[in-house]
Amino acid sequence: MPPTARENTGSLDGNSYPNLHMKATEGHVVDIHYTLKSDDGQIIDTSDGKDPLGYLHGAGNIVPGLEKALTGKAIGDKVEVKVSPEDGYGTHNEKLVGEIPRESLAHLGGDLKEGIHLHAEDGQGGQQVLTVKKVTDDTVHVDGNHPLADKNLNFAVEIMAVREATAEEKEHGHIHAAPSGESCGEGCGCH
Repeated sequence: MPPTARENTGSLDGNSYPNLHMKATEGHVVDIHYTLKSDDGQIIDTSDGKDPLGYLHGAGNIVPGLEKALTGKAIGDKVEVKVSPEDGYGTHNEKLVGEIPRESLAHLGGDLKEGIHLHAEDGQGGQQVLTVKKVTDDTVHVDGNHPLADKNLNFAVEIMAVREATAEEKEHGHIHAAPSGESCGEGCGCH
């Protein structure tokens, strides 16, 4: 089995550590530790205390602005970047806000309340997450915008590992092994 950044042994000359000098470029799996903060400094998400986040560079697995900032970076590089809404989760789209007749969601019974997430087909074979904003006797008000739409994303990132993606990972557009070595599972739809 070829070595990964976590399994390399030998000297630091780059020959015994073939992944040491790899860069985050298209077709590479990149593992990162990150902290995401709002403009007022509140932590929105972090990998601190968890395994690094692994993604396939160039496949749209992370927001475009962050991927662009990480392009060309190598193991050990640290990056701080402010990603605009246009390069993050987008700007608020009023077309993604609507109402659903409550009777069409009767199967949810008492579970139907403000703040829950519903999953619906997006008309193109994909899934759309809808956030319930308000529930009335007759109508459920939903919003399909990402909760971080219209927000700047302030990332602090460290590149932990880089490796060449497998042919299967490239074909499927995502990685198949978590940083811990676990499989992506069968929920990804690629198995």
